[in-house]
Amino acid sequence: MTPLYAALSERFGLSPDHFAAGTGSVAVLFALLNAHLEAGDEIVYAWRSFEAYPIAAALTGATAVRIALRPDATHDLEAMAAAVTERTRVVLVCTPNNPTGPVVTADELSQFLDRVPDDVLVVVDEAYVEFVRDPAAADGLAALDRHDNVVVLRTFSKAYGLAGLRVGFAIARPEVAESIRKATPPFTVTDLSQAAAIASLEAQPALEERVEAIVQEREAMVVALRSQGFAVPQTQANFVWLPLGDDAAGFAAACDPVSVRPFPGDGVRISVGSPQVNAEVIARAESWMRSRPRS
Repeated sequence: MTPLYAALSERFGLSPDHFAAGTGSVAVLFALLNAHLEAGDEIVYAWRSFEAYPIAAALTGATAVRIALRPDATHDLEAMAAAVTERTRVVLVCTPNNPTGPVVTADELSQFLDRVPDDVLVVVDEAYVEFVRDPAAADGLAALDRHDNVVVLRTFSKAYGLAGLRVGFAIARPEVAESIRKATPPFTVTDLSQAAAIASLEAQPALEERVEAIVQEREAMVVALRSQGFAVPQTQANFVWLPLGDDAAGFAAACDPVSVRPFPGDGVRISVGSPQVNAEVIARAESWMRSRPRS
């Protein structure tokens, strides 16, 4: 993957040995955890967060320590820091958080990193970072510049639109990146996928135009849903979250044939699409809200 690492090196201003690529950032995460966790260790992460975290943790034999999100669907980094013990080897911080949308702020992450021991890896999962517009949001690369134990996850699956080609990568200190590469099976990222990723890096203006259109649609969707009475967290991703609890499945059914993602008992994630599809979702949401039984 030398050409891809060279392109990433040029893009981020770091030597190629800072990178480790795989078939999506989730595969990179699996490799990282396999390299750094074993039975008896602990991994700390917020919940609800990315659904692959429990699966990846379980495969290593490590004990997962889940810390509930705050009522506004943000990470409770104080509680996460307090949950770190001498057995903790990895902490996962998803920002923007999937599926709820809020970011961790730079101040929160800085204070958190000051509390976490240097021998604990802090994985800052930035799969949706291109959609962030909050000036207070954390910057994983800035955190990596100050803390050797930070690992940043990025992907070409979201903003770049290459989900089917499966390319993601970690940015870390060379020794950490090497440990991930060693734990990654060979021949994973294809030549075609690498070529597409490199071409995407070279098409930055097109990416920015596409992302900005999604951000504008996202903001309009948040305003519309809130006006209908939904409690929508402040999302910085390419989706919005409706904390509907036990009503999640019913809401999803009411949106059919438009596809939304229900998390039974928790809520619904709605991806931001074209203006026409977004308008249809908003209309169906309004209809569902009006017909919703009142207690």
